[in-house]
Amino acid sequence: MTSSRELIVEADGGSRGNPGPAGYGAVVLDPATGETLAEAAEYIGVATNNVAEYKGLVAGLKAARELFPDATVHVRMDSKLVVEQMSGRWKIKHPDMKPLAAEAGRVFPAGRVRYEWIPRERNKHADRLANEAMDAAKLGRRWEPSGSTAALDASAARNAATPPPSGPPGDAAAGAARARSALAAAGTGTGRDLAPDGTGTGSGAWPGGASRPSVPHAGPDEGLFAAEDALTAVPGGAEASGDFEAEAGILAQTGSAAHAGSAQPAAADVTPTATARSQGWAGPDMGAPATFVLLRHGETALTPEKRFSGSGGSDPELSAAGLRQAEAVAAALAARGTIQEIVSSPLTRCRQTAAAVADRLGLDVRIEQGLRETDFGAWEGLTFGEVRDKYPADLDAWLASAKAAPTGGGESFATVARRVAATRDRLAAAYAGRTVLLVTHVTPIKTLVRLALGAPPESLFRMELSAASISAVAYYADGNASVRLLNDTSHLRG
Repeated sequence: MTSSRELIVEADGGSRGNPGPAGYGAVVLDPATGETLAEAAEYIGVATNNVAEYKGLVAGLKAARELFPDATVHVRMDSKLVVEQMSGRWKIKHPDMKPLAAEAGRVFPAGRVRYEWIPRERNKHADRLANEAMDAAKLGRRWEPSGSTAALDASAARNAATPPPSGPPGDAAAGAARARSALAAAGTGTGRDLAPDGTGTGSGAWPGGASRPSVPHAGPDEGLFAAEDALTAVPGGAEASGDFEAEAGILAQTGSAAHAGSAQPAAADVTPTATARSQGWAGPDMGAPATFVLLRHGETALTPEKRFSGSGGSDPELSAAGLRQAEAVAAALAARGTIQEIVSSPLTRCRQTAAAVADRLGLDVRIEQGLRETDFGAWEGLTFGEVRDKYPADLDAWLASAKAAPTGGGESFATVARRVAATRDRLAAAYAGRTVLLVTHVTPIKTLVRLALGAPPESLFRMELSAASISAVAYYADGNASVRLLNDTSHLRG
């Protein structure tokens, strides 16, 4: 045997309850033929998903060592947490995982094992083994290799599967790469050198295959709100939802808001992002972006009562429902396994939501003042209808202009947008190429999406953003952005 022999280890673990009845599975494969060389699976009692995944890794590495002690090993897992921690890029903080990680690190000498994250769809063999172990334990039995069908099931799945998309969830990077290549072949590309997976360096086409035209810069007062005079409001008597920007589009009365809607912006009234640069038709840098996963905090007692709750009020805690939502989104993000950093608004409801995710992922939470919610002034704690009754003129002005502040010295949307844009630029530079969870509020999230799309201020009133929802925006080094997800609440419907 020589150290030139390479083996593939695929490992997984699962917990039915997290924590709950748990088991792991691992398979050793020949990289040239795909042949299964060894399998391991075991029920481990009550444990978390992460502990089960680590135990699967240890079992897979030990099985590989028994076969070829001098081999080099390529570990493939769908747990981003385990892959990043074992690669040395993330800290290991959880006391249950530290000894397991240390044990895994001792199986082979340092430098002989490399780790790769793969989508869950490509880890079916190990996943099936883990489930077989848990199923056997439920029947009072022990998993036996002779009774396993995992290898057959995995082979059938590979034959039937289509290649999974590359990139984070919601990203169409593979399709965009093919489109860019086609455009380049047709003579409409920009000369960008592309690798087969669509990555590369230099100037390339706009995401999806189209280049972005240059954006005129607005004057100092227009800046983020060059098209604010186009703001309109839809009259009606529908119920409030607690999402006040969307509310305003439904509940606003006729009057000054409707009058403002008669003003038509000029064709050049484009709202650029603060970092946009004149690109002409050259297109942006398509290197690895800073990806912001935008999480709105869970419910508070004020949310179902549909009351303004900003940064100038009582700073409420999460309600019982909000705490359940925080746990649900934490579980979903842990399963997705892409979050590398967590940054939170300083307000209590965001801190609590961020803490639930951080506990699952074993990450620290950085507090960022720029992510706080709008200060709604004298409107804090009031419903939209109560504000309309008490401060009708101020409400009409607020609906008519992004520069108008709520009664009593609150923040205008223009002020919030400048604060959020500055925070975005600072975080995008600090976390270039990484995936960061920003736990924040309705207005900051909508503002980030609006600026990424280059949409006018009135678009804030046309977006729905639910409690504990997930959105995502990717920011490239040249200032361009790509909205990848908006208001995903699928994790709350389990």
